[in-house]
Amino acid sequence: MSRSAHPAGPRHADVLPEGHYAAPPADLNALDPKVWSRTVARDEHGVVTVGGLRVTDLAEEFGTPAYFLDETDFRARCRAWAEAFGTEADVYYAGKAFLSRAVVRWLHEEGLNLDVCSGGELSTALSAGMPAERIAFHGNNKSEAEIRTAVEAGVGRIVLDSFQEIVRVAHVAQSLGKRQRVQIRVTVGVEAHTHEFIATAHEDQKFGIALAGGQAAEAVRRALKLDGLELTGIHSHIGSQIFDMAGFEVSARRVVQLLAEVRDEHGVELPEIDLGGGLGIAYTSEDDPREPHEIAKALGEIVTRECEAAGLRAPRISVEPGRAIVGPTAFTLYRVGTIKPLEGLRTYVSVDGGMSDNIRTALYDAEYSVALVSRASAAEPMLSRVVGKHCESGDIVVRDAFLPVDLAPGDLLAVPATGAYCRSMASNYNHALRPPVVAVKDGEARVVVRRETEEDLLRLDVG
Repeated sequence: MSRSAHPAGPRHADVLPEGHYAAPPADLNALDPKVWSRTVARDEHGVVTVGGLRVTDLAEEFGTPAYFLDETDFRARCRAWAEAFGTEADVYYAGKAFLSRAVVRWLHEEGLNLDVCSGGELSTALSAGMPAERIAFHGNNKSEAEIRTAVEAGVGRIVLDSFQEIVRVAHVAQSLGKRQRVQIRVTVGVEAHTHEFIATAHEDQKFGIALAGGQAAEAVRRALKLDGLELTGIHSHIGSQIFDMAGFEVSARRVVQLLAEVRDEHGVELPEIDLGGGLGIAYTSEDDPREPHEIAKALGEIVTRECEAAGLRAPRISVEPGRAIVGPTAFTLYRVGTIKPLEGLRTYVSVDGGMSDNIRTALYDAEYSVALVSRASAAEPMLSRVVGKHCESGDIVVRDAFLPVDLAPGDLLAVPATGAYCRSMASNYNHALRPPVVAVKDGEARVVVRRETEEDLLRLDVG
């Protein structure tokens, strides 16, 4: 295979067309442990390995594109969160980030609870053996059928998202002769430092019941009056990919104020407070995420301080990390196809996947890292844009990255930190086939979600 240099495309330190300044890393072959899972390394030949397996062998066996999930790293992160919060708090893995029956079994074995937000996620959880009492059911528009399934199964909590849902869940529970444990999700008016589409605690959005205007207090009144409900606490979630704890401090203060109002009006101290998830991970070397023990300490101190000021017993805290657990544990492996240099701009590197397996760049302007993983290279860096094969100009996987100038068709690239939301949000755009998820551990690899086939697509097309 030819390794000839490609002309054009800026090299070394350049001013990007968007106006950002960038410089190539000192070593294109280096793998920053902040963005790669813990068993990823390069072997003596320069080939990247994960779980002791070479990506070249994985590509040969499982094809590309494919997601490779580091089971050792996933389990270690589960344990880190469980140990950080201890027995006095609850950790719910947010299944929306990525869910499969294998993941459910790992969560169960590592002692974590599970947060689901649809009937499909609930079905996956129950089918894989997660005890129903360790499941929380979210969602802003749960159907009556979904609610009935959850109540019949005995889920540990349903998070109520609207006044209509308060009545809906109470009605289903009463019709089944049950009393369902619930929390009320409130919007606390906090603008998280995140993308507009994933900031979820300001009033002008679809989730929760606003604290403003006394709406949340009225929701508590209604829930406390209904025989089918056992109100256990208040839930809030301020957004996603957050590094700054200041938003959580404001959110906790406002939720505790509501707890104090509930005590004063109803003589009831609600025993639980859920502060949601949204803690950020490193997608690039510039990101600096907090460790679970730092997060646990900060949140515990915030809630304790606010409760002491309000004269309340400290409630049991729960949190919902999803991305923070699964995000860093996987990478997507692609094969390079067309390489197109644009004189004075950059080089476009097309791979065999794209927005159908990672929509986040197009949807959120998300930033990712990328590396040549099938070999090492001592060639000069070239400013590159890694793009997919779909019929959209916005089909971008990595907007700006440096790759070696000797990159050639057939090389393998890997994009790290794709464990969260990439497979979950994958689509069949252009009738693309959604990639498999392959778990790797201790020199073994196994498919946990198989690759779609053309037969799968045609089976659904009954016209």
